[in-house]
Amino acid sequence: MEYTTLGSTGMEVSKICLGCMSFGSEEPWMLDEDESREIIERAIDLGVNFFDTANAYSDGESEEILGDVLSDYDRDEQVVATKVRFPVGEDGPNASGLSRKTIEQAVAASKERLGIDTIDLYQTHRVDPDTPPETTLRALDDLVDRGDVRHVGTSSMFAHQLAERLRTSEREDLVSFETMQNHYHLAYREEERDMLPLCDRNEMGVIPWGPLGQGFLTRPLDELEETNRGDPENFHNPTDEYERGGGREINARLEELAEEKGVTMAQIALAWQFQNEYVDAPIVGTTSVEHLEDAVEALEIDLSDSDVEYLEEPYEPQPIVGI
Repeated sequence: MEYTTLGSTGMEVSKICLGCMSFGSEEPWMLDEDESREIIERAIDLGVNFFDTANAYSDGESEEILGDVLSDYDRDEQVVATKVRFPVGEDGPNASGLSRKTIEQAVAASKERLGIDTIDLYQTHRVDPDTPPETTLRALDDLVDRGDVRHVGTSSMFAHQLAERLRTSEREDLVSFETMQNHYHLAYREEERDMLPLCDRNEMGVIPWGPLGQGFLTRPLDELEETNRGDPENFHNPTDEYERGGGREINARLEELAEEKGVTMAQIALAWQFQNEYVDAPIVGTTSVEHLEDAVEALEIDLSDSDVEYLEEPYEPQPIVGI
C-alpha cells in the first residue's frame, strides 16, 4: 500500500479510500454485515486505513457495520470519514439539511453508530440551499472545538459555492473545509476547469467519488447492463451521461490499453487516478474482495505520458453532473 498526506489535515491515509456505500440492505446490490466484514477486513490486511461512509447510507447501517468491524482493530490506525446532509429514515422536520440542529443531532447519532468519540473527517454531503453557509460553518467549528470531529470536508458543489464558503471561513475566523469529495473520473473531467485548481490553491485534499464511473470504466459498453448496478431497474444507469463527451471512445481505449498491459479496464482507470496531480485518494466502492485486490494492484501500474494522453484525448466538454 502507498500512503499520502490528506490535504492540509496532516493525516496520512492510504491512496485508496474504501467507500462504504455498498454496506447495508437498502439496494439489491448491497452487502450484509458478514459480506461487508470480509471486504473491510481484507482492506485492512492490504494496508487500507481510510474509510468513507455517510449517515444516510442504508439508513445508518453502513456506519453501524463499519463501526462494528473496526472495533476489532486499533482505532488509532484508522481514518474514518462520514457525512451529513440527507435524512436517516423518514425525512421529518430537521432530519436533513445543514442547520445547527440537524448537524448536532446527526453527529451524535453517527458517533454512536460508528462507536467512536471523535470522527476524523466530517463532510457536508451536498449543499443545503436553505441554510446560510455561515450557520453551517459555525456549527462545524463548534464540533471541532468540542472534539466531536477532527477535520471538516465537503462534497460536490459548484466552484463558486466552495469559494464562497472558503471566504466565509476566512472572514469569520471559522474552521475551513480541508477536503473535497467530488465526482471525477476519465469520462467526466469537468472538475478540472475550476474546482480542482481551487482545491489546489487552498491545499484541500481531493477524494473523488465514483472513480470508475459507476462501472462505466470497468467493462465494454455492451456488457455494462449485465451487472446489478448497471441494470437501470436496480440503480442509476450512467451510460447516457458518460457516453457523451467522448465517453464511448474513452471506454474503447481503456479496453485496448488494458488488453495491451494484461490488466483490467478498472485497473487502468484507477491508475489514471493514482497518477493524477490533483487526487489524494479515490474512493473505491466494491462488492467483492477480488475487485478490492485488483484496485490495490493498480497502484503498481505505471502509465506513461503517452498512455495518459491517449486516454484523455477523446474527452469533450459535457454538462455538469453529480451536484
